[in-house]
Amino acid sequence: MQVLLAPANIWRAGLVLAAVVAAAFFVRFVLVDAGSLIAMLVMAWFLSLAMEPAVRRLSRRMRRGTATLLVMALFILTLAIFLLLFGGLFVRQVAVLLKALPDVITAVVDWVNARFGTRYDISAILASLNLTPQQAASYAQGALNGVLGLLGTVAGTVFNLFTLVLLTFYFSADGPALRRWIAQLLPGRTQQVFINVWDVSTAKTGGYVSSRLVLATINGIASALVFLAIGMPSWLALGAWTGLVAQLVPTIGTYISIALPVVVGLVSPRPWIGLAALVWGVLYQQVENLTLEPKISSRAMDIHPGVSFAAVILGASLFGAMGALLAIPVVAMLHSLIDTFVTRQELQEPAAATRVPPPADRKKPPPPK
Repeated sequence: MQVLLAPANIWRAGLVLAAVVAAAFFVRFVLVDAGSLIAMLVMAWFLSLAMEPAVRRLSRRMRRGTATLLVMALFILTLAIFLLLFGGLFVRQVAVLLKALPDVITAVVDWVNARFGTRYDISAILASLNLTPQQAASYAQGALNGVLGLLGTVAGTVFNLFTLVLLTFYFSADGPALRRWIAQLLPGRTQQVFINVWDVSTAKTGGYVSSRLVLATINGIASALVFLAIGMPSWLALGAWTGLVAQLVPTIGTYISIALPVVVGLVSPRPWIGLAALVWGVLYQQVENLTLEPKISSRAMDIHPGVSFAAVILGASLFGAMGALLAIPVVAMLHSLIDTFVTRQELQEPAAATRVPPPADRKKPPPPK
């Protein structure tokens, strides 16, 4: 068998090979060199989705760009007030908490070994968590240096924040225009499908993200005030932890997030603080489920806790803290698309088998005449 290579085929094969190599280099650039830019674009996109319910309501009375500016200004003002009042205290408490984590884990492991006769090695556990005393001290010093040495990195921080704010504004203010521009690039049959997908995912995902942020704010503020009242160490940092983690993993997130304050309280000089934190966590979960959750999340979708937890673990393992933060919004968007465009079928019950009467119940044939 002979294979004849015409000059035209050689040129085509060379062009295909060059295209494949160029595509490989582009993918490598996107995944390695442009990872921070892609993460910023994704973060800006989901921030715009979080603002969408408020922007949509305000845009009925004013221009969409003005509505976006107003919502962003209120958010930035609230964040600035928080940092002005509690920024230094928050960072110091995070540093103290990081320094104390190895001792907290040591106390918990010693208590478990004493009560249950186990022989867990604390050094191995700390090494697997990258929480040896030396590493925790370096993390804490880095957290303190983040505030004390802010003037040294202010240019890069301001540039990144400005870029994030600018991208968020354009994604929110020009969302409808961007949707129409992309739809015009598609064939006529798929334009309406794309517009429907865009509208549904934006509305449902925006409602979900905004409801989670509102619930996280309420939970964090309430938990911080309770921790302050009972004398919890690092009350502000633990309150923020409780609010964020409780909403990062819905339904079971409150119980996961309250574990750290409970342990910190139990190993403190007053162990009753840990029990009080546990009571608060259980009580708040019941109040949230019965009152806050139905009102705030009435129009948002509900994601199964197992799916949420798996998404957070997968996102954290692939992309670190950024992946864990964005995992739930991504799952919410996919869930909204499946819920809208996939028709659920009725479950077909198996047909009941025809009952054959026993021989005794069968009618005997008439005797022959």
